[in-house]
Amino acid sequence: MQGMSGENRSALRREAERVVNEIAQGRRTVEDGAAWFSALPPVGRQAVLQQLSGYALQTHVTSAEGLAGVARSGVKSTANPSVMICMDPPRHGFAALPADEHLNAFRVLVAAFSVADTRRRHTHCRGACHHAWHN
Repeated sequence: MQGMSGENRSALRREAERVVNEIAQGRRTVEDGAAWFSALPPVGRQAVLQQLSGYALQTHVTSAEGLAGVARSGVKSTANPSVMICMDPPRHGFAALPADEHLNAFRVLVAAFSVADTRRRHTHCRGACHHAWHN
């Protein structure tokens, strides 16, 4: 995240966490999230993709959830981010994709994360969750 101050990085991380979790919980649409993401500077988009890829890793997104996410994302199944998330195991490195693929990567990642996070909220976090973003 060269080119961003520590304060700006922290603010972006918090904002990205809020936006991504609002999308995952159906409080915001993928379209709204994509508009937010598109308004970020290139370095911010890369940072969000790295963060979102980490979220997908933490939820242990499966290739089936990746496929469901691609269907929700509106991105062609043959696009690089779609192929990456549907592999078994899903590939990461979305921030390293060319800049013209970042919006598709965001759409695919946030949609796949939404599917995986919903599964985890209903299995691992049901009734005993202390994650602030699930409450």
